[in-house]
Amino acid sequence: MPTLAPRPVVAVTGASGYVGGAFVDAFRDRFEIVGLSRGHRQTHADRGPAQWRKCDLYNPRLVEEALTGCDVALYLVHSMSPSARLTQASFADLDLILADNFARGAAKVGVKHILYVGGLLPDDQEGLSEHLASRKEVEDALGSHGVPVTALRAGLVVGAGGSSFQLLQRLVARLPVMLCPAWTRTQTQPIALGDLLELLRVCIEDPQLQGNVWDVGGPDTTTYFDMIRDVADLMGRRRLLMPVRWFSPGLSRLWVSLITGFPRALVRPLIHSLEHRMVPRNRDLQERVGLAGTPWRQAAAAAIETPRPAPVPRLPTTTRAERRVARRKFRTKSTVRSVQRLPLPAGADATWVAQEYLRWLPRFMRPLLSTEREGLEVRIKFRFMRRPLLSLRFAPERSRPDRALFWVDGGLLAASPAQGRLEFRLAPNGRDLLAAIHEFVPRLPWFLYVVTQAIAHLFVMWRFGTHLRGITPQPVGPALETYEPAAQTD
Repeated sequence: MPTLAPRPVVAVTGASGYVGGAFVDAFRDRFEIVGLSRGHRQTHADRGPAQWRKCDLYNPRLVEEALTGCDVALYLVHSMSPSARLTQASFADLDLILADNFARGAAKVGVKHILYVGGLLPDDQEGLSEHLASRKEVEDALGSHGVPVTALRAGLVVGAGGSSFQLLQRLVARLPVMLCPAWTRTQTQPIALGDLLELLRVCIEDPQLQGNVWDVGGPDTTTYFDMIRDVADLMGRRRLLMPVRWFSPGLSRLWVSLITGFPRALVRPLIHSLEHRMVPRNRDLQERVGLAGTPWRQAAAAAIETPRPAPVPRLPTTTRAERRVARRKFRTKSTVRSVQRLPLPAGADATWVAQEYLRWLPRFMRPLLSTEREGLEVRIKFRFMRRPLLSLRFAPERSRPDRALFWVDGGLLAASPAQGRLEFRLAPNGRDLLAAIHEFVPRLPWFLYVVTQAIAHLFVMWRFGTHLRGITPQPVGPALETYEPAAQTD
């Protein structure tokens, strides 16, 4: 008898979310699915992926471990929720770091194919909203380390539990009279969740479809104004819709957030994306696989009638004492994540920028600060004190020309035991650099840190970016040395 080919092992980021959870439910019998989650999840015999793996996408080593043994990786991540008690970063910069870590990890462990669900882009890509520009940047980052990427660019995905569709339902349910700004007249082409899942399946199974960018959408072109009216009709609600011209996107974001209860961080990119016409340039993929698509009203009716999927439960702690300790750790873990996008001098790499920062900082802070180098150790200190403010250690085993990493080993400003990381990494566009602090825990009392050290860090990085703008890289002293890799996670 012929030997059956093994099922592809598919890693799914966001496997507990809207599209990811639906993908798992639809294809758990077709693929060997590995669900990736920041927290521990329960595995059930009759639902969910074959296994869960804990994966913090901010940590490149954990990404590599989570993707080991996987053939395909489905990337469904958007960093709209905070990942630290204090986050000093735009969602676009956070998304870029996550995608870059994911692509690096996939390349290192031999993942053969990455699938990404992004956003439709207009023909004229000048002046894109921050949200759409970020989607395109993530797409580029995923393909920047050698793993073939298949990108499906979609508009609104219609299904039970989808945030955009829930937003429409809540507006209809809570407002008998709606003022509809100009952005509600923007054309869009929503796609049914089931159709999107089927397209993901064929892209996994058909090598001829892989490595391309596909615009996807349903068969109907509509507007948000018409969709609100259709949802009201399908829900059996009589609603008065009044078109207006004077609502700015900022004001729209405020009232949509207040009415629906959705956080403004989620509503903002959606509103600003609607400044662009969200219609596929073509539907070549759907034509090639013979998928005509579900009409908008049919998809909306099915989404309204389908109960919202229950969330995948986390693993419970075993005792009351363990649960109490877990709650205390959650409350007291005062971590900081700070990311600044800086200009990259022509011809510079991440290691050069890291060395330039260590050379520039004491000169900028003269006469207060000095830096001392001893091998891989760098100590930043007040000139009149013996103990360093921060002690950094270069990590050559986790660094490359496009990423320079330092461990925060201690110092008067870092809590003990120190666990933070400082990194400089190049953006895929070749023009920008991201300077980032991860998992830093300050020693100062939290309020004092927020009004002093946190603000000072932003100011220093802003001035360093000003310094980098327009300079030409020059040798800055001894290169950062190499040494035998240490067993440490980043």
